[in-house]
Amino acid sequence: MKVRVPLAIVCLGIGLVAGCGSRKASIDRPVATPSFAVSRGKAPLGSPVEATYRFVVSPDLKLLDQDYRVLVHFLDSDDELMWTDDHDPPVPTSQWKPSQTIEYSRTMFIPVYPYIGKTSVQMGLYSRKERTRLPLAGEDMGQRAYRVGSMELLPQSENIFLIYKDGWHRTESAPDNAAIEWQWTKTEATINFRNPKRNALFYLEYEGRPDAFPEPQTATLSVRDQIVDTFKVNEKEPAIRKVSLSTEQLGSDDIVELKIQVDKTFKPSQVSGGNNLDQRELGLRVFHAFLEPH
Repeated sequence: MKVRVPLAIVCLGIGLVAGCGSRKASIDRPVATPSFAVSRGKAPLGSPVEATYRFVVSPDLKLLDQDYRVLVHFLDSDDELMWTDDHDPPVPTSQWKPSQTIEYSRTMFIPVYPYIGKTSVQMGLYSRKERTRLPLAGEDMGQRAYRVGSMELLPQSENIFLIYKDGWHRTESAPDNAAIEWQWTKTEATINFRNPKRNALFYLEYEGRPDAFPEPQTATLSVRDQIVDTFKVNEKEPAIRKVSLSTEQLGSDDIVELKIQVDKTFKPSQVSGGNNLDQRELGLRVFHAFLEPH
């Protein structure tokens, strides 16, 4: 069974869509040429990829009067929307200049959907305020969503399986989007995985509550009781930490244990002004953890 994004969510999130009652955009000439590339053309479900987005601004562009959001759609072989990577570009569109090239990369975790095979990618620019989309140069697939590339999704079984052991609270999900899940750590949380016996890159997508402390938390990652990374938890929004692990650090055992530790925790009941009765001691909110052998 394919998981589809409800039309109501699409209408709210991406602006001009048939049946949403949107207004026609006043700009009728392409403002830029979009393109998309990924670090690997084939990737298993649940794995991270580096997505590179590029806009070559039209030489006759007139300054835009507002900041538009980047629309990114990933569709299955039946052109059904599976997930999005909508975001604000690092250079706001109101600052774009004629003939300028805007290029940047984002680490994206592929959602675990009941689908494997070719995935087409569409891009656009839309206004959240006016619910309109800008014209771009390229293959318009309808409603000013432009085909920019494709990638192939592989089974999740090709990934190294991570086992969340001690020190984790139960899995939670966003009330408005069950596809967004996370687990809070306690003071110390452990993850076990099969040793790849080669160099690897560990990804940790997390966020904290720096507002809950006079000074930000300090987080430490350890492998086989040896510290491999230490960082301050300053982020209120999801951030991604990438840690290189050598074969020497992973050791020779078949199973490796990785620890995530924080120097202090908080209770929601103590920082919510009485609006939350949750008495759990929370450390980091972890959205994704992933090990990629090299």
